[in-house]
Amino acid sequence: MKDLTTGPEGKLILHFAVPMLIGNVFQQSYSIVDSVIVGRAIGKSALAAVGASFPILFLLIALSIGVTMGFSILISQYYGAKHMQKVQRAIDTSLVFVFFASLAITAAGLGLSRPALVMLKTPAELLDQGTIFLQIMFGGMLFLFGFATISAILRGLGDSKTPLYFLMVSTVLNIILVAFFVLVCHWGIAGSAWATVIAQAVACVLGVVHLNRSHKVVKPRWNGLVFDWDIFKKGLAIGLPTGVQQVLVATGMMALARLVNAFGTDAIAAFTAAGRLDAFAVMPAMNLSAAVSTFTGQNLGAGKLGRVKHGLRAALLISGAFSAATTFSVVLFGRPLVALFNADPNVVAIGARYLLIVGGFYVVFSSMFVLTGVLRGAGDTMIPMFITILSLWLIRIPISTWLASRIGTDGIWWGVPIAWGVGLVLSAGYYATGRWKTKGAVPLPPPLQEPLPVPPQMEEAA
Repeated sequence: MKDLTTGPEGKLILHFAVPMLIGNVFQQSYSIVDSVIVGRAIGKSALAAVGASFPILFLLIALSIGVTMGFSILISQYYGAKHMQKVQRAIDTSLVFVFFASLAITAAGLGLSRPALVMLKTPAELLDQGTIFLQIMFGGMLFLFGFATISAILRGLGDSKTPLYFLMVSTVLNIILVAFFVLVCHWGIAGSAWATVIAQAVACVLGVVHLNRSHKVVKPRWNGLVFDWDIFKKGLAIGLPTGVQQVLVATGMMALARLVNAFGTDAIAAFTAAGRLDAFAVMPAMNLSAAVSTFTGQNLGAGKLGRVKHGLRAALLISGAFSAATTFSVVLFGRPLVALFNADPNVVAIGARYLLIVGGFYVVFSSMFVLTGVLRGAGDTMIPMFITILSLWLIRIPISTWLASRIGTDGIWWGVPIAWGVGLVLSAGYYATGRWKTKGAVPLPPPLQEPLPVPPQMEEAA
């Protein structure tokens, strides 16, 4: 467990984010290797089927992941305030919730896989492969949710290293299994899905064993978990807006996927390949945002508002440096990077255009995400939800739809940075109001609230 309420803000945030970043590098490396094997060994139709399936997976897990994030924020705030009994109850409550939520999502996913693909206008030649992939993945939701929840608990306690170790083991195993199942056993797209489920199960089991053996203060009592309705309601109040936001993002992705699907298999395969690279490029910003959330939660819980502001400035500088480096890489090497997944010239051309258009604006994305990390860490998740609704549904999707009808797939891609720009302006404007300071589960002590300015005449009278 790591106390983030003392020490240099920028250094703490960076050190906390780096293990998460390394873990996500491993995770995305698997995703890239998996896509390369699928795209090269099975073909562009299989690669496109995986890409067409992702928005559906994301939609059904988004709400629960968002709510789980609410519990992680509560844990960080209670831990910062040294309310250890509440920390324990928040952990128990999150575990109970995630267990039943994962079962419900598995049941829904198994039945909705094929109808959802049809609704998204997925080309007929991709339906069978996409359905197989989705149903296997939904069968492993308990393990995916379990590991995600354990990782969120540990991060709320200031431990971002332990989840990294488990994720590294899972990723290496995943790569070995996907190569074996696809290249040796010739299981096709099912081999890719089974490799992911098995690797997630191993990571989940390792996490459970670690919590039982290593965290005596907050050790889960598996034979007597306490579901605290008051903490659940608080976690829901913080996490539900984030969950709704993630659902809106997921449905937005489905709407965009429907636009891409209309351009055929080549466009879907290109979008999948470029999306894998894009996910890799934005990881530093996302992990810094998560680190800033935990940092903010602990420091607001401890009543240290000044450290939150200093931490934000440091995180913006760090994320800006990462963004410049990733922009340079994907813009300069876009074509050969996309060609790793599939050598079809049309796929490469479409994917490279995505990276050229979107990659030039990573600094906008990273700044927006870091600001949002402060708001979430403070427990103020409602405004980010509304900003997402506006930037995605009122900006990105209408603009992408309008431009796609005029300039093709490039129009879909241009909607991305335009929406990021709107989101950044709105997030910065709301942060400047200071209203987020009053949203924590542990209120700031009165002496640490910012004082009102004293009128000159009162100073003179004094």
